[in-house]
Amino acid sequence: MSSETLAPEAPATLVIVGAGPRGTGLIERIAANAPELYAGSGLDIHLVDPHPPGAGRIWRAAQSPLLWMNSHAEDVTMFTDESVEMTGPVRPGPTLHEWAGIDGRTFADRQLQGSYLRWVHEQAVAALPPQITVHHHPGRALRVSGPRSGRQQVWLEGRDQPLPADLVVLAHGHLDAELDAEQRELTAYAAEHGLVHLPPDFTADSDLSALPAGEPVLVRGLGLAFVDLMVLLTEGRGGRYEGDTYVPSGREPVLYVGSRRGVPYHSKIGYDWTGERPPLPRFLGPAEIDGLLARPGGFDFRRDVWPLVEKELGFAHYHRLFTVHAERTAIAWTDFEEKYEAASEGAEREALVASAVPDPRDRLDLAALDRPLDGVTYGSFAEFQEGLRGYVEDDLNRRHDAAHSTDLAVFLGLLSVYGQLVRLGDIGSWWHGFFSCLASGPPGPRLRQLLALSRAGVLKFVGADMAVHARDGVFRASSATVPGFSVEARAFVEARLPEPTLRRALDPLLRELHADGAGETPDGLLRVDRADGRVLDRAGLPHPRRFALGPHTDGRTPGAFTRPRTGGPAFRQNDATARAALVFLRDLGADAVG
Repeated sequence: MSSETLAPEAPATLVIVGAGPRGTGLIERIAANAPELYAGSGLDIHLVDPHPPGAGRIWRAAQSPLLWMNSHAEDVTMFTDESVEMTGPVRPGPTLHEWAGIDGRTFADRQLQGSYLRWVHEQAVAALPPQITVHHHPGRALRVSGPRSGRQQVWLEGRDQPLPADLVVLAHGHLDAELDAEQRELTAYAAEHGLVHLPPDFTADSDLSALPAGEPVLVRGLGLAFVDLMVLLTEGRGGRYEGDTYVPSGREPVLYVGSRRGVPYHSKIGYDWTGERPPLPRFLGPAEIDGLLARPGGFDFRRDVWPLVEKELGFAHYHRLFTVHAERTAIAWTDFEEKYEAASEGAEREALVASAVPDPRDRLDLAALDRPLDGVTYGSFAEFQEGLRGYVEDDLNRRHDAAHSTDLAVFLGLLSVYGQLVRLGDIGSWWHGFFSCLASGPPGPRLRQLLALSRAGVLKFVGADMAVHARDGVFRASSATVPGFSVEARAFVEARLPEPTLRRALDPLLRELHADGAGETPDGLLRVDRADGRVLDRAGLPHPRRFALGPHTDGRTPGAFTRPRTGGPAFRQNDATARAALVFLRDLGADAVG
């Protein structure tokens, strides 16, 4: 135990930096576990966040009501259920759609989600035992100091004296970042030539007023940040939809958009699951993760992990195809399952699938799903516009047709896989992009709006591996998808979030943490202990009094929220951290009394 103990009359103190969904989830788990683990004389919890507790920055009320959540309201919960593998007790509660009394298939706006989060926060605080008190400090935390063996000090903006803390939890959420070398060069070029360059940012926080009406704007990125940008520059400027037709206001710019893939993320699935779920995990479960972690020389994602991911997703897909759509298969499921399990990756498995699944459209092709434009070229820019609209329409139709329910089975497989891969730590950014493309795409209605904007000439597609060059006083974009085509513009937007790296984080606390020796992964994420979220130093030693949760750590989990009855790795992490914190604080108090 620490060399420092509490005075008998002093309550223990826990400082949580970040009062958004992750901080709220941690308080909920503290309330759930405190009756078992903490009967101390008192505990002061200090929440540090310039934004209101619960909603935090991303889900705050002060943003456009045009911006939606990216999940159905029935798929958003802040409460645990029996599917979560954790030590603490389950404390069930309503999903967003149950709480708000809206249709479960609604894509609620973010303001409504913020209201739900504020309510969850209030409920979590009310559920705390009477000896635990919560205080909110509406400001920024600047740094954390203090010895490993003693009390920490959390220094706040505009406050001369620090908050004393027996434990600190860093639940920052998404981070702003200083520009990398490429973005600095683009920004300097824009300033020199009187152009507009908007670097990676949270779209709701960006100043879009500099993007002029009627003029071309290059946009790199076709993920969720782009969807927000599309909405704010069209409906947000007075345009409207009449059925499948967009009626411009005349204030819109013309968006020339491309990305690495050159296509939007796959649509959200628009039907409900029925029947038996695939029995997951099957080929990538705890035993396989244990084996990967035990390798003396470590593991390589592409060589050692991806084949297991591929086999797991294939199993989910074909289990659904053979058990629900058996008329589209050529052999019995039991025969296929036995051969699939024994088949090696590559040609042997492909031959099995080809013999058992006659229609190629019923076979799972993960490479084509990830990069549909690879090797594809179009003879003209106009031909590509028509072709990509057809691609999006086909994707929308398929993802809303239960005859292709294998897609939903793969989605469940992706959730299962992600829940396992969390234990491996930082496995690189490629997997997260792949997961987002297949499992975290936009609502179907947003893609229908995109199609309407394309037909109206407000949005134009550039292609895959979009290259942007700054020369001759303008920005110029091109893609090998349409050989010989390029477009010039005086404005360029990077429609993506900043990378959550420690060394480039604008947050001063995390920068100080990095300078003080906190461990980081090759991708720049904060390294944390898999068991309870304690911050690791560069030698891999956990800090006894500092924890971290969220997307800036190598324990990051999929999406901002959890679907009910899917295991919820974020819930599991919150529970483990809450229990570790309560045990530490309880023992600290016991030492003081003793």
